[in-house]
Amino acid sequence: MTPKNILIIKLSSIGDVVHALPVSYELKQKWPDCRITWVVEPASRGIVEMDACVDDIIIFEKQAFRSVGGFLHHFGPLKRAIQSRRYDLVLDLQGLFKSAAIAYLAKAPKGRKLGPVDMREGSDRVSRPVRGPHAANHVIERYLDVVRSIGCNVPCAPDGSAVHFPIDVPTEAVASAAARFRQAGADMKNPYIALPIGTNWPTKCWPEENIAAFANLLYDHEIIPVLVGGGPVDEARAARITGKMDIPPVDLVGKLTFPELAATFQHAAATVGPDTGICHLSIALGTPTLMLMGPTIPERTGPYGPTGHLLMASHHCVRCFKRACPKGLDCLADITAEQAWRETEKILR
Repeated sequence: MTPKNILIIKLSSIGDVVHALPVSYELKQKWPDCRITWVVEPASRGIVEMDACVDDIIIFEKQAFRSVGGFLHHFGPLKRAIQSRRYDLVLDLQGLFKSAAIAYLAKAPKGRKLGPVDMREGSDRVSRPVRGPHAANHVIERYLDVVRSIGCNVPCAPDGSAVHFPIDVPTEAVASAAARFRQAGADMKNPYIALPIGTNWPTKCWPEENIAAFANLLYDHEIIPVLVGGGPVDEARAARITGKMDIPPVDLVGKLTFPELAATFQHAAATVGPDTGICHLSIALGTPTLMLMGPTIPERTGPYGPTGHLLMASHHCVRCFKRACPKGLDCLADITAEQAWRETEKILR
């Protein structure tokens, strides 16, 4: 059966949503006339809006469902949006209770609700987990195993070069990003490196002192450091980094939309930062990106594709997958500015 309507459920987080984008590309390659609807949380909406293969977006207001009143107010509209059409295929790429509830609401033929191998929280009772040939590999390949199981001919290259991210950065975003640079006293045409500064795990953060020292080194090599990120925590962090520097960086933290951020990555000489969602966006856009990792597992969620490069912390306990270090270590502190610069020099474009 050729599917006409396909529902993708990938709600969060930013990096995970970026990793799921190749699924939409492969679906359109196999069935060009299919209509893809994507359910996503507000924080990652801007990523899905740039996906050239997605036709419709349904927003899942997760925070609104945390209270009884919010649930009663938002459940009806969400249910109507999900059930506004009948789907031939439902892909729950989140694999959690919240996504399972959405998949349960969706109308689809029996056996046509699928998900990746590592589904949990009861989501495997609603959608069938697919254990494909890459079940122990990078999360992108695990997502692609789901569409491989339904007939999509998805190649797999060891360096990730066969993966396609269908990101379409609006032309106007380049102009508005350039305007943001001018407002910050810089010219986007001059060489610069984008520096994502924040993560949602304390153990994944590169210390502020190291970022400041690295940014100073960039100035020594006539490259402008551009701080990027979002939210009050990152904004405060950017201010502290700036205070530790000899020359202030270009601080665009909290000032860019997702399309403007994407345009900023596209025109950068490189991106250097921790294992965070927007670093994965940079890689997906084809920008040479050096990802600094410690507690997370690069073989599963690290930089993927020929433009992604890895620099690991040297502790014997790396890959622990802990948000807080039980030993009290600052995991990425042993990655020095000089070490990061030596690796960055190798990938500059």
